[in-house]
This record gives sequence, C-alpha cells and structure tokens, in this order.
Amino acid sequence: MVKPLRERNQAAVGAATVVLVVLATLTAYFSDDLPLLGDGTTYSAHFAESAGLVAGNEVQVAGVRVGEVTGVALAGKKVHVTFKVENTRVGDESTAAIEIKTLLGEKFLALRPSGAGTQDPDVPIPLERTRSPYEIQDVFSDLSDTVGEIDTGRLARSFDVISETLRDTPRHLRDALHGLSALARTVSSRDDELARLLSNTSQVSKILADRNTQLRKVIQDGNLLLAELQKRERAIDRLLSGTRRLAAELSGLVADNRAQLRPTLATLGTVTDLLQRNQDNLNRSLALLAPFTRLGANATGNGRWFEGYICGLLPPVITTDYAQINPEGCSPPVAADNQGVGNP
Repeated sequence: MVKPLRERNQAAVGAATVVLVVLATLTAYFSDDLPLLGDGTTYSAHFAESAGLVAGNEVQVAGVRVGEVTGVALAGKKVHVTFKVENTRVGDESTAAIEIKTLLGEKFLALRPSGAGTQDPDVPIPLERTRSPYEIQDVFSDLSDTVGEIDTGRLARSFDVISETLRDTPRHLRDALHGLSALARTVSSRDDELARLLSNTSQVSKILADRNTQLRKVIQDGNLLLAELQKRERAIDRLLSGTRRLAAELSGLVADNRAQLRPTLATLGTVTDLLQRNQDNLNRSLALLAPFTRLGANATGNGRWFEGYICGLLPPVITTDYAQINPEGCSPPVAADNQGVGNP
C-alpha cells in the first residue's frame, strides 16, 4: 500500500522536489543543446579572420535565417567558427562567407549548401571554402595606394600627345580631348590634396569602424524612442487636439466678453490703488501706535497689575527745620533690581 505524502519524510520530499525543479529549469534553459531535445545540427568552419563576427550573429541561406553563430575562437593562425543550423542540408562542398548585414558593420554568416554528399559536423569547412568580407577601410586604403602610384605628370603628357596626334580630327573630338588634358593637369596639380583627402577618408572609415558599437547603440536607442512615440501617438494627438480646442474657446471667451472685461479691469485698478493708499495709512497708524504699545507694556510688565506715575499730584518739595515734604519731587520711583522694564 502506498503511503500518503504527508506520512513520508518531509525533508526527503522537499529535497527531491527542489532537485526536480532545478533539473526542469536546466532542461528548459539548455534544451537547444540537448542531443535528444535540441533541434538543429552544429557545424564549424575555418576563416582567415573573424572580421567582426561574434556569437549570436545570424546564419543565412539565400537571405533566410536558418540558425546562429555559437562560437568564435582562435585556432592557431585561423579562426574557428561554430554555428548551428536547423532544417538545412549542408553538403560536402558547401561554402561559407562572412558578409556585412548593415551599414554599421554588423555581420552574418552566409552559408551556400552544395555537394552530393553530406558535410561531417565533426570536420570543419576548410579555408579553401570560406571567405572573409572586404572592409571599407581596406577599400579606401587600397584606393589611396593605387592613386599614389599613378604618375600624374606622365598621365598629363600622355593626354597632350593624344591631343596633338588627333589635331586634325573633328572639332568636337578635339574639344573633348582638350578637356581630358585639362582634367589630367588639374588632377596633377591637386595630387597632394587628393592624397590627403583619401588619407582622411581612410581615417574617417577607421574611426567609424572603431565606434561601430556606439553608433549601433545610438541607432537602437533612437529606434526605441521612435517606437515609444509611436505607441503614444494617439495620446499625444488627443493632447494637442485638446490644447487647440482650449485655445479656441479661450479666444472666443475673450472676444465675447471684451466689453465687460475692459471696465472690470479698470475697476480692479481703482480698487488696487485704494488698497495701496489704505496700506500706507495702516503702516502710518502702526508707527504711531508703537509708543502707546511700549508704554502699555511698561505699565503691565511688573506683574498682574498696572503701574503708573502721575507728576504734580503732590505738592513740590518743601524743606523746613523740622520736616521735609515730598523729597522726591517729580522724579519717577526707582524700580527694584528684579522689577521694571528695561532693567539690566
């Protein structure tokens, strides 16, 4: 009889569950590389140079993607490239070439199946049946070298000789030859400038090749921005339409109420002037109220009572041989050290 799951060793059940989940995850992640589950066949080829080919680049047959490059490594003086293709027959005379996919220099592996037999996956396609791309930088470099080897002076003299030889030919042909001669002399006189131009062109091409990754990222980011703007196109259109309607309604409102707004604004200006004048009077009243406030604070500052001093209520100072009346006179009383306002 099978024991219920809750009666089994829970630690063993948990460990087995974790192992099964890990195995399922690894199987799903590496399913393409498993011999029974993976779809496709892995081949390899030798190239003279990698030419910027990296793992993940496409493998195409007649412009259709059939797989991808899985690895690029150096094998002695050759480059060993491995690639996987699906549902594609690769003959024993098939050729492979590294081609340029985009203007920014992204590459792909172009496979041309050929041959009556079948290519052995364990045997790389040899160098004789592979080809690397011709870089733009190499084109300009070779062009610069070729132009530099031209003897422009001898070329100009050759055109002059041809012009003299064909002196008696029809006028149109003579004019054409004279034009060619003038062109040759112009090229000869600008030989140094042309050499510098071609050299600078080669440098620009090299800089663009070195900045290929940055340029590709800029274009990809621009594509993302354009895609997001396209997604938000409807919302932006509604926002702009609403803004236009609001502007039209505000313009109509101002136009319809122009007669009422003008006197209202004039009245508002009058009220503002009145408030300003009252503000000045209020400031002056506060300034005049300051002494009264100060005296009131002095009268109530010594406790919960009022203190005041009235001069002249008692008679002036009278001094006799027997007595002295009102010796303080009109002088205010002296406050104690711990009383009064303003005492230190």
